[in-house]
Amino acid sequence: MKLYDFGPAASAQRVRVFLAEKGLELPTEQLNVREGAQFTAALTEMNPFHCVPFLELDDGTVIAESLSICRYIEEIYPQPPLFGRTSTERAVVDMWLRRFELDGLVPMLHALRNSLPVFAGRVVPGTRNSLPQLPALVTRGREMMEIFLGRVEPYMVKSTFVAGAQFSVADITGFFAVRSATTLNMDIGSRYPAVAAWFAKVSARPSFQL
Repeated sequence: MKLYDFGPAASAQRVRVFLAEKGLELPTEQLNVREGAQFTAALTEMNPFHCVPFLELDDGTVIAESLSICRYIEEIYPQPPLFGRTSTERAVVDMWLRRFELDGLVPMLHALRNSLPVFAGRVVPGTRNSLPQLPALVTRGREMMEIFLGRVEPYMVKSTFVAGAQFSVADITGFFAVRSATTLNMDIGSRYPAVAAWFAKVSARPSFQL
């Protein structure tokens, strides 16, 4: 296997945290995404979405999506389990994973890409000179995240981790959703203290020292 990576990319960092929690290291090639390294003909043939990370298997199969890479790694390296140990746990982890991704991380992705100058011309991941940044998407992303955090806060008061008592891939996704909110200077600490306490606890894990 070979992992194509770009250090600063949050999507790539999600996979690296997952690998670290598994105690795994994979052969890795760094691609300078900011300079368009992913748009070469050879890499386009491998990964037409031009996003990192992507994983090339020994048989030539390419997996070009962060969570899909994590699911594949979980299948071949099941310990420690990060997607749950039983059918019930796996369903609960998947539920929270989807909630944090769809209701938290995705709105934050659009907000960041439509606000930070580094993403000008690249508001759609894997594109260049595609669409202009829209300030309205920043406002709407922040509003959606506020709604989501308001729903999550009461749950986090009584939960050790996102999906229950055990650390899981849902915590990894949750971390990057909340980190994005802090990048946008959203007030997590005073408005959502249980979320902030969980975030601080997860941030201290060795795997998150990126």
